[in-house]
Amino acid sequence: MINKSKFSAPSHLSKYVCYMHSPYFQDLIDIEWRGQIQSSTQSKQFKIKYYGELYDEYQLICATDFAPELIYAVDIESNEEILLFDGAQHGYDPMFCDEFTPEQLTQRPVIHQFIDQDQQDIFEVIIKVYHNIDYDEEMESLSNTAGEIELISGKIISADQLKADGFDFIQINVMNSLGHEYSIFERELA
Repeated sequence: MINKSKFSAPSHLSKYVCYMHSPYFQDLIDIEWRGQIQSSTQSKQFKIKYYGELYDEYQLICATDFAPELIYAVDIESNEEILLFDGAQHGYDPMFCDEFTPEQLTQRPVIHQFIDQDQQDIFEVIIKVYHNIDYDEEMESLSNTAGEIELISGKIISADQLKADGFDFIQINVMNSLGHEYSIFERELA
């Protein structure tokens, strides 16, 4: 199975996604990209570790008052760590609006492990991102005088990378061994 979305995977995830498990890709909407995470060894079983706080009522990972969240999937066989989301660099707001101090970027220990409502800690991971911004229309206002897209950090990216990485909403879902799917992270980014 191939990517059914008109959008490419976010660049930080592109080498870690697959589209093989068709039930994960039902009802894809026009502004959505969706992918299942797999490690370099093709494993699809992960533990989730993160910097942030857990919003207990909904069991969602959130930023702290000090800094944005960091979320990793850790392959249970190889211990390979895959960065799923960094609130300081992924999506529209950190690309164009939000600036962070060096302390906010470096003082985020990834020490928490996610355990779901069923007390499970090994998951398959599905990421969904949504693109409500029409970058073809916005390209002129986002480009500098040389036609380059300069991010708030000073980094220069291509128009194609902007279209993949400039998403305005992300959701991370996990499927446990009992067959229960839970959303563990959701964030609006524009």
